[in-house]
Amino acid sequence: MSDITELNPIHAPFFGLAGVAAAMIFSSMGAAYGTAKAGIAISGVGTFAPNLIMKSLISVIMSGIIAVYGLVIAVLIAGDLSPHSSYSLFSGVVHLAAGLSVGLAGLAAGYAIGLVGNAGSRAFLQQNKIFVGMVLVLIFAEVLGLYGLIVGLILNTKTSG
Repeated sequence: MSDITELNPIHAPFFGLAGVAAAMIFSSMGAAYGTAKAGIAISGVGTFAPNLIMKSLISVIMSGIIAVYGLVIAVLIAGDLSPHSSYSLFSGVVHLAAGLSVGLAGLAAGYAIGLVGNAGSRAFLQQNKIFVGMVLVLIFAEVLGLYGLIVGLILNTKTSG
């Protein structure tokens, strides 16, 4: 307890743990929404053309990757937390910002992937030529989550110095 100072207050780890929670909760919410929204369309496509199900699953896979982004940053932040070492308020706030950037970017990306996956799978049922365009738009939606991960990783490096 001698590590507690004005720069290392006792409540500083709260912000780091909030960053872990934000990264996992928001990115998982985005992934869940994307999976559910795209999965509804895939189920509909499967009733009319079962041979198109495998190609339509790409949006569900991309939604799952969004949750992995949140997991990566949550594990990195949690690795810096320890009850036996000092933890500055600066580190806590930076970890919160890292978790929020990944989590909220993942939420937005999951939402976009879900909407594109839903509409794209239904359009793919009507016209096979739409597949490449659907995949491109899905990639652009996925990269939103990747931007959040990159910012989170950059922020996480600011605490070790």
